[in-house]
Amino acid sequence: MKKSRRDFLKKGTEGAFLLSLGGILPGFSAKAYANILGANDKILAASMGVNSRGLAVAKNFANQPNSEVIHICDVDARASEICIEAVEKVQEKRPFNTPDFRKALEDKDVDVLIVTAPDHWHAPAALLACSAGKHVYLEKPCSHNPKEGEMLLESAKRHKRVLQMGNQRRSWPNVAMAIKELHNGIIGRPYYAKTWYTNNRDTIGIGKNTAVPSWLNYDLWQGPAPRKPFKDNLIHYNWHWFWHWGTGEALNNGTHMVDLARWGLGVDFPVKVNSSGGRFRFQDDWETPDTQMISIEFANKSMITWEGRSCNGKLDEGNSVGVIFYGENGSMLIESGNAYKIFDLQNKLVKEVKNDFEIDPRNLQNPSQQLDALHIQNFFDGIRKGSPVISDIDGGYKSTLLVQLGNISQRTGRTLNIDNTNGHIMNDKEALKFWSRTYESGWEPKI
Repeated sequence: MKKSRRDFLKKGTEGAFLLSLGGILPGFSAKAYANILGANDKILAASMGVNSRGLAVAKNFANQPNSEVIHICDVDARASEICIEAVEKVQEKRPFNTPDFRKALEDKDVDVLIVTAPDHWHAPAALLACSAGKHVYLEKPCSHNPKEGEMLLESAKRHKRVLQMGNQRRSWPNVAMAIKELHNGIIGRPYYAKTWYTNNRDTIGIGKNTAVPSWLNYDLWQGPAPRKPFKDNLIHYNWHWFWHWGTGEALNNGTHMVDLARWGLGVDFPVKVNSSGGRFRFQDDWETPDTQMISIEFANKSMITWEGRSCNGKLDEGNSVGVIFYGENGSMLIESGNAYKIFDLQNKLVKEVKNDFEIDPRNLQNPSQQLDALHIQNFFDGIRKGSPVISDIDGGYKSTLLVQLGNISQRTGRTLNIDNTNGHIMNDKEALKFWSRTYESGWEPKI
């Protein structure tokens, strides 16, 4: 039985891989997700990084009738225990406590690695999973730097694995319908997409070097990143604001809306990227911008902007997060939830599709469980049926790269000229230093 199940999954995977290379978007239908296989053919998953958002994702996988979480992997012993209890309650079967996710990858029963660890671990963990023959559900951003994204593309191709990035809004029904209407010309040719994220984040203060807590495997937490002393304002969450481990608000939240903007405009690589901003609100250890404006221009006379305001939560267009497309004949606003509005050139509302799910975009753990389940089922269809996944690693890499280029522009202090055939930075040796990173000896990622 085990062999036949895995053979079936393998055949489905090969079909999904071939389709995903073409960037084909599946016809979206919520009813299609109801056609799932029986309980005897469950996809078995290991979940890596289960504090906060990782806890929610693990529970969501466990809640799916066609999957089971069999390993919980976290460097924080407290987070592991909380997640194990929560998952057991959902699926009525206790997962193994496997602190080092690499041990879970040795389990032949594991089909999928869920990666919800910090950003510096995203690509290295996914690469290890692919080489171990596992599929990957990879939370955004797909990588810490562009080189790692390129490695993911090569790894998926070489090992024929399904990699789905967790930009879940692509699977939200009304969002997908909005993009379809956009592509069908409801506002004419869209040429500008404005995206944003706002919040009221507090200061992280000045950290102190302290002893590593007994509950934390700090060496494994750092993993591929060169070693630095432990500080008391780093774990959990604040690592987002340190370039050594995180990627700032631009990739933490900007990736979601920039991805929708890229999808809506039908663009891939840009010709020019510029960013301005900085750490303006507080004077503390926070390194990445808390206020940032990224501008991304494309060869087809279109552009995307992203505005990040981490420390001032004033709403834009009535939403803390969103994207608005401006076109020849009007505009389309995709709101923070599963909803959109269409306006004509005189600002008259001509159509409104309202959200029918409860969503809190500022909830760090679980803003939209029911809708995100559709994204998970799309991932499962890619594994089982060979269906193209709606957020394959090719698209995930391209969307992640746009905001990575924005951060590189921010760090170099100048506009970047980009080769729009491959997304590479042209004629800027200083900027190219940020294309990759240095790694702790012995922890370098491999394809």
